[in-house]
Amino acid sequence: MEQGTAPSDLTKGGKGLPSSTGALETDDLELVRRCQAGDDSAFDELVVKYRNRAYAMIYHLVHNEQDAWDLAQDGFVKAWKFIDRFRAQSSFYTWLYRIMNNVAIDWLRKRHIQGGQEFDDSIALHDLEPGSDLAPKSEPLPIRTMERGEVRARIDAAINKLSPEHRTVILLKEMEDLQYHEIAETVGCSIGTVMSRLFYARKKLQTLLKDVYENL
Repeated sequence: MEQGTAPSDLTKGGKGLPSSTGALETDDLELVRRCQAGDDSAFDELVVKYRNRAYAMIYHLVHNEQDAWDLAQDGFVKAWKFIDRFRAQSSFYTWLYRIMNNVAIDWLRKRHIQGGQEFDDSIALHDLEPGSDLAPKSEPLPIRTMERGEVRARIDAAINKLSPEHRTVILLKEMEDLQYHEIAETVGCSIGTVMSRLFYARKKLQTLLKDVYENL
């Protein structure tokens, strides 16, 4: 698989996930249908179409260009192997994103790259005060308003201290600007789990980046 656009260029200009309706999804479904019928060239078209998005998504998790390309390649191999299991219950890219995300998280776990003590999603929401918001959200991540290199480096370092699961949801929410139900569909968990992971991730990031928020 060829290497393409630099990481900083890949996430500009819109969401990472295309709409699940319209001509774009219709084209994807036709390509998938051809793949399932044994047409290798149709899968090649899907790889060309989504390789940069897949690479960008994985790069934000692993922070290494070569590893990101290798893992994206592994993800496409898995997608080809299991293409017959795609049933169009979600958009093709949501299905592919889930595969890529699982490949990256499995790799991180094997490398023992963790963000400290794991957070228990099942009890997270019980710690909130009655009537409080489900997540601290008075301000978005400074990544949306600050362009200075040192600030971006601080934000990247803070995100990297999260566990892979929490890193995934914060990137999907803050960088891809997805809704709760879209994140839940993409990562394959409940909306409640998404909300609790976001609560923990935002709380930890706001602690780690307290001085950055204060200087906005």
